[in-house]
Amino acid sequence: MEPSRGDMIRFEGVVKRFGDHTVLDQLDLRVGRGERVTLIGPSGSGKTTILRLLMTLERVTEGTIHVDGRPFSHMPSTRRDGNLVPADERYLAGPRRRIGMVFQQFNLFPHMKVLANVMEAPVHVLGLSRDEAAERGRALLDLVGLQDKHDAHPTQLSGGQQQRVAIARALAMRPDILLLDEVTSALDPELVAGVLDVLRDVARTTDITMLCVTHEMGFAKDVSDRVLMFDRGRILESGTPEQMFDDPEHERTRTFLGAVH
Repeated sequence: MEPSRGDMIRFEGVVKRFGDHTVLDQLDLRVGRGERVTLIGPSGSGKTTILRLLMTLERVTEGTIHVDGRPFSHMPSTRRDGNLVPADERYLAGPRRRIGMVFQQFNLFPHMKVLANVMEAPVHVLGLSRDEAAERGRALLDLVGLQDKHDAHPTQLSGGQQQRVAIARALAMRPDILLLDEVTSALDPELVAGVLDVLRDVARTTDITMLCVTHEMGFAKDVSDRVLMFDRGRILESGTPEQMFDDPEHERTRTFLGAVH
């Protein structure tokens, strides 16, 4: 079955194994264009693996992924001995540009100033002029509240400020999809609120499709259109934030939410 044109992300029957360990088990997942979906569940339930597949840091074992109605895990209109052919690097270069990710760790270039960190990918991947990239970078640093840090080095910033630079860097690519992987887990508690406020602003002011893995349930409740509870590589249940946090269906979900609140 071909994905609906309304789906920005679609997983069909996706299996991911590492050796004998199955991390994702026949996963079917749809995320609509402009939808904000949060993945919750215990560690090891497969949530981050979904993001890593979309960043092409991992490849599917079985099944298919489509992004915006086009094949992502495999080559379009190509079969070998009747089987789908895994997408090669040349093909992936196009759809990969449409996906931005903010990781737990900031991964900034320590030898570059803040503005240069934000400019790097638009110049070298998108082919923007340095002037265009600088203008875009300054606007995004202003957006994340770092108007006075353009010329600082990452080592001169707090962890929360570095994570805000990482968010600006991801947005500088003008992605259609933004992946967020526990973006506050490496921060001191007093720095978490500022980073989450920035992401709330992004959710409120853009139409970017967001797929988020987090243990910050207040944030999930604020920004999500839909919340999915994962357990053992499968979606245990899904619903609106109100349904999931106020009246979850499964005892496993209730137990998990009780532990993280």
